[in-house]
This record gives sequence, C-alpha cells and structure tokens, in this order.
Amino acid sequence: MNLAKAILLKLIAAFLFALMSTLVRYVGARYPVGQVVFFRSAFAVLPVVIIYAWRRELMAAIRIGRPWRHLGRGLTAVGAMFCNFSSLARLPVVDATAIQYVSPLFTVALSAIFLKERVRVYRWTAVIVGFSGILVMLSPHFDVERSTSNAIAMTGAAFGLVGAFFSACSTVQTRSLAKSETTSSIVLYFSLICAVAGLCTLPFGWLTPSLGDLAGLICIGIFGGLAHIFLTESYRLAEASLVAPFDYTSMLWALVLGYLVFSELPGWQVFAGAAIIAAAGLFVIWRERQLGLQRARAAEGPPAST
Repeated sequence: MNLAKAILLKLIAAFLFALMSTLVRYVGARYPVGQVVFFRSAFAVLPVVIIYAWRRELMAAIRIGRPWRHLGRGLTAVGAMFCNFSSLARLPVVDATAIQYVSPLFTVALSAIFLKERVRVYRWTAVIVGFSGILVMLSPHFDVERSTSNAIAMTGAAFGLVGAFFSACSTVQTRSLAKSETTSSIVLYFSLICAVAGLCTLPFGWLTPSLGDLAGLICIGIFGGLAHIFLTESYRLAEASLVAPFDYTSMLWALVLGYLVFSELPGWQVFAGAAIIAAAGLFVIWRERQLGLQRARAAEGPPAST
C-alpha cells in the first residue's frame, strides 16, 4: 500500500473533476446536454487508450466477460451524466458539487437492497442526516417571492439528486463487475457507452461550437478521462476507506473556480448543508473501515496459544 501516492492521485482527480464541472457549467447554458455528454465521453477515451496501451493493458481493457453487466452499468452512468450536467447548467458549481455528496448515502441503501449487505442503524442514521443537509442547502430556494429563479434552481437540484442516485446505482454495479472484470475494461466501456448515448441526441439539434467552445468541450472529455484514471489508480494503491474522504476537496476547488470564473459566492446555507452531508458521508466511510477491520480480524481467527 502506497498511501501518500494514493492521496496525491485522489487530490489530482478531485481537482480535474472540479475543472471539468466548471467547463460544463460554462458551456452547458449554450449547448444541448447530449452534445456535452458526447464530448465528455468520446474525448475521455483518448487518454484512457493512450495510458492503458502504454501500460500494455489495452487488450485486457477490450476483453470482457459480462457484456450485459457492462451495458447496465453504462446506462446508469449515462443517466448520472445527463442529470449531473443538467444540474450544472442551472446551479452554481458549488451547489451542484455539494449535492453530489449525497451519492454515497444512496449507495448505502442500494447496497442493502441489491448486494444484500447488512446495513445497521448507524449507517441508516447517517443517510437520514445527510438528506437533512440537502434540505438545509436548498432552503433559500423555497422562497416563493423569487419564483422564476427558484424554479430554475429547484429543477437543477432535482436533476442533481437524480444524478446522485444514478451515480450510486453505477457504483453498486461497479462493485459487482469488479469481481470478474478488469478496471481498465470498466473505464473504457463506460466511456464508449456514454459517448454512443450522447451521439444519439445528434438529431435533436446540436450546435456548431466556436473554436473556444470546441476547445472547452474537448477539455471536458480529456479532464474527465484523466480524472477517472487517477481516481482508479488511487483506489488501486490504498484502501478505499482511506482515500475516499479526499473526495471532499472538490468542494474547495468548486468554490474557488466558481468565484474566479462566474463570480459565484454561495450563501451560508450551502456551506452548512454541505458540511452536514460531508459529515454523514465521512461517518459512513469510517463505519465501513471499522467493519472491514472487524471482518479481517474475524478471518484471521483467535491468536494461537503459547
């Protein structure tokens, strides 16, 4: 285990995802979401293919043993991407990023239902607390006197929550796929399926981008592909429970980039809600680690008597 390198890679991934989200926010107001999804996915394939070819893992990425599981995972990832990008087009970067923190809490519930994992009262409590954080964060948008702007914000929040749910579905499916499929194949087919889904929206009115916007769309894909690779590598080098908390650094980058690019300054409710959600998520991660240590000790058995 190389914890320092794993943390560094996770921090880089969080920064790249924040950059990608900022660019999605920038172009998302002008271009159809399906067009943005296509560029995000198609150009993400480029760094994936280059890096895995350099590591001589490209054939392992192409070979798959459970194509229907890949398709199912890809479809939930498509739903997550469409919803998350629609959320970013309507909400400040910080708000949309904070809403995504609820995804691990959805994962707890879905793991109990589909993976038959035993979820005790501690983690269910964390799920409830996390959702209360969402209500705190969105409370300013319940003001009926600002109906037009609030309707846009609430629509963006709804897309974000649905996107977080789809992300959790994708995570649960990835856990199942990882038992038999290589990481490289999961990453590659995720990008290909999402690219095809985005391309299917071409008849519904794509726009010809300017050179600057075209560069932004391409960078969305490259940043997203590199972030996915760094994220995967961080989990390869250290336990997920040790690396996962550094996801929350993306909130800091979202705050900085949102202010520098869009002059967006969130209200205190966003920070309070995000803190509640992050605390609930961190508790789930801590609980998972404790249970993992207990299972490891149980597998080792009682110490030998001397």
